[in-house]
Amino acid sequence: MVHDGTSSARVRVRRHSWARVLIPVLLILAWLVGAGLGGPLFGKVDEVSSNDQTSYLPSSADATKVQALLGEFNDGDSIPAIAVFVGSDELTDAELETITDAVADAPALDGISDEVSPAIASDDGMAAQAFIPIQSDAELADTARALSAQLQTDAPDGVTVYITGPAGFSADLVAGFSGIDGLLLGVALLAVFVILILVYRSMLLPIVVLSTSLFALCVALLTVWWLAKAEVLLLSGQTQGILFILVIGAATDYALLLVARFREELRVTHDKGAAVLAAWKGSFEPILASGGTVIAGLLCLLLSDLKSNSTLGPVAAIGIFFAMLSALTLLPSMLLLFGRAVFWPRRPTFEPAVVAAENGMPTKGLWAKLAGLIKRRPRLIWIATTLVLLAGAAGVTQLNAVGVPQSDLVIGESEARDGQVALGEHFPGGSGSPAYVVVDEASLQDVADVLLTHDGVDAVAVTASDSPSGTAEVTADGISAVGPPGTPAPDPTVVDGDVMLQATLTDAADSDAAASTVRDLRAQLTDDVLIGGVTATSVDTNDASIHDRNLIIPVILVVIMLILMLLLRSILAPVLLILTTVLSFGTAMGVSALVFNGIFHFPGADPAVPLYGFVFLVALGIDYNIFLMTRVREESIAHGTRQGVLRGLAITGGVITSAGLVLAATFAALSVIPILFLVQLAFIVAFGVLLDTFVVRSLLVPALSYDIGRKIWWPSKLGRGED
Repeated sequence: MVHDGTSSARVRVRRHSWARVLIPVLLILAWLVGAGLGGPLFGKVDEVSSNDQTSYLPSSADATKVQALLGEFNDGDSIPAIAVFVGSDELTDAELETITDAVADAPALDGISDEVSPAIASDDGMAAQAFIPIQSDAELADTARALSAQLQTDAPDGVTVYITGPAGFSADLVAGFSGIDGLLLGVALLAVFVILILVYRSMLLPIVVLSTSLFALCVALLTVWWLAKAEVLLLSGQTQGILFILVIGAATDYALLLVARFREELRVTHDKGAAVLAAWKGSFEPILASGGTVIAGLLCLLLSDLKSNSTLGPVAAIGIFFAMLSALTLLPSMLLLFGRAVFWPRRPTFEPAVVAAENGMPTKGLWAKLAGLIKRRPRLIWIATTLVLLAGAAGVTQLNAVGVPQSDLVIGESEARDGQVALGEHFPGGSGSPAYVVVDEASLQDVADVLLTHDGVDAVAVTASDSPSGTAEVTADGISAVGPPGTPAPDPTVVDGDVMLQATLTDAADSDAAASTVRDLRAQLTDDVLIGGVTATSVDTNDASIHDRNLIIPVILVVIMLILMLLLRSILAPVLLILTTVLSFGTAMGVSALVFNGIFHFPGADPAVPLYGFVFLVALGIDYNIFLMTRVREESIAHGTRQGVLRGLAITGGVITSAGLVLAATFAALSVIPILFLVQLAFIVAFGVLLDTFVVRSLLVPALSYDIGRKIWWPSKLGRGED
């Protein structure tokens, strides 16, 4: 039998062709299934998320311990709303009766608890307030809106109604985050789509790249949703918004890097399969290093005391993982199927002779000219750039990141904020949001005396289940009786030998003065006395945020530096890259502080803002240095360090700039959500990314590296090569 070699070769070619088509198709189908399962969850995130601030505090915090006990003292876990009725003149008896009837009818609404308090008139007679608990399992924002509408309808003519207190502010936050699934995602995707069209002047490629990002987000959301449902992770509106933006931005950046390599390869080969493989090999290390650096930085948040920080780490890390996986599997599969057609109508030309004449380096265009400028004046450029960045960083001294009042968390109109102002004008500022003090029953009067003598406390009550109002007033003479003379004083509710006092503060619960009162009381009382409530929660949250910031920032720097040392096989280059990135972060924070104070007139910033800004700017900003320096190292091996710097800048300039614009645009999209924290984070990261893209990566790092020469790779062998 004669062996037909030609036939065997044809069989192998056919098998290879089938495999080359089948594998991409199977990968695309797998991602389609994942996206199909994850896509419907976009409207259901609120089912597994929580915006309750106390649920994110460490279990050791006093406010957390008190929150856990509230249900035992009050026989429920409802969220208190304060209805404030303000008249244009002094309220008449008839108007007060109408207000009382309106409050009594409130439980008829779905989601309202039966235990409403009677309306209480203010000392000046101009206002009245009532406590109306909203059930914890109710749709908070919808219930608060319905309650406000009904009370305004039932109230006397000329009386304005506000819903404020913990339920009112929580409803504002829920309403503020309501645009995450639709508005935020739509704005981010539209911004990226427009940038990609301008960059590639193609309709198909932007769709392919955005599909990579959107599929990664769907699968990431699918994973996070089920982990949150199983209570493995905590999910909030804030975390959800950051996850969406981070995945879209990172996946698009990784896709741009691989697409740029693919375009390069198509200029020297007809075989789209070979081009995809070469592009994948050239992009794998920088994408893996970039994503790994971001994941490592995010996982450092697990060291946080605040669960809002520690849970963001794994949630965002899951998103980055799927962003990398999508860029390295789904995108190459689609590029292999479409080939050159993906760039239509500007398909790359097969021109190996031109590429050979260029020696792989562009000789025309902005980045080639910039490389030439750096070659002529490297030292002047990096010194001048450093001085400009230092000048911008000086503004960081103006950053007020010690916390903001709860009433300022939502930007724009806020009924709860207006209601708190009205409440403070006619009642003690802390009405409706008392400080809860848990104390041993035997020490009740001693602790009450300390509270009553403090200038920041207006009144003290004790939880008493047999009292009509659920509480009884505590004075220097003891617990006051409720009712006509001779009525016995109610007994306080006792849980495991403890009672709960409620201290009404003279200042608004979210004010600096109220926070100072809580700190003073904690200093005066013994450690076994626990103080919780809205003000204490804010105090404990700010303290934990400052602790996290001081601990995690140095850890992230060390972790990222170690990763860069392994990637670049050098010590000096990673140290310099970290220093330039930190300088860039300082400048971003300094400029942001000046903008927040002088232009937007923000009331301050949460202590977590600098931490989040640092995590994203350093972890993501270092990406562009990774993209640049991995290519510089590759070119340095073949052409020497100084030539490698110029080649690396000229070759990667376009793609890294596009990636920076995309990431800045996606983070800027966060500003459409009217939450102060997200608006500030949007500006800091967007501005910082642009600073990294156009100044640090384009001027400072290349000029500094060129000036140092081969020693930049010290102590590796490459550091002993040619400049």
